[in-house]
Amino acid sequence: MRGLSDDTPGPGLSNTPGPSRVRGSFEAAIAAMAVLAALALLVSGCATGGTGARDEGPAHSDSVAGVAEAKSPSPSATVDDHVDAVKLVKDDPNVSAAVKHELKPCVADEYAVDVSYGELTGGTVNDVVVNVMTCGEAIGIGSYVYRATGGTYENVFKAEEPPVYAEIDRGDLVVTKQVYEKGDPVSSPSGENVITYRWTSGRFVQEYSTHNEYSNAVGGDASPAPSGN
Repeated sequence: MRGLSDDTPGPGLSNTPGPSRVRGSFEAAIAAMAVLAALALLVSGCATGGTGARDEGPAHSDSVAGVAEAKSPSPSATVDDHVDAVKLVKDDPNVSAAVKHELKPCVADEYAVDVSYGELTGGTVNDVVVNVMTCGEAIGIGSYVYRATGGTYENVFKAEEPPVYAEIDRGDLVVTKQVYEKGDPVSSPSGENVITYRWTSGRFVQEYSTHNEYSNAVGGDASPAPSGN
C-alpha cells in the first residue's frame, strides 16, 4: 500500500492541484499580464516619438508660429508720446492765421489743445491728431492730423470749420461737426454731422457720413434763443 506522498492519491484525495499550486499559477498569470502591459506602453511610446502624451503632432508648429507673430513690432511700439502739439500747430504753414491767433494760453501755460496718438496712415510711428479749441466754451476751431515722415511731422489733414472735433476710431479718422440753426445758443446745437475718413492711396478719403439731430425737449435752458421778430 502506497503512502500519501506517492503520486497516486490516497483515500478521499483527488488529482486536483493543491492551494499552493493554484496560487502559484495565479501569480504567474498576473506577472505575464504585467509584462504584456509594459510592452504595449513601450510600443505606444515609440509610435508617438518617444515622448508619450506630450507629443501633439503638427499643433506644435502652429503654436511656434503664433509666438513668432506676437513678437513682431507694431507701429505703437515706436510712438513718440511727447510731441509738442502747440509748437507743431504754430509752425505749420497749413494752419490758418485765425486758428494760430486763437491758440494762446488759457491759464498760465495751459492751452486748450487735445492730442491723440494712434495708427491712421499705416506708418511705423503712430500718427498725431490735434484739436485746437477756444478757452471759454471749448469749441473746436481746428482739427489736424500729422504723419511722421523723415524724422518730422507732415500735415496730412485739416478741418477748420468750427465747431469741429477729430478722433481716432479703430484705425479710421472720425470728424464731428456740430450744426447750428438760427437762434441756437452756443451750448445747444441742433445736431451734428459725423464723417468717417480712411487713409487710401496716400490721402484721407471720405467713407461714411451721418447726420444726427438733437431733441429740443431735453434741457429747458437749452432752448433756441428768440429770433428778435
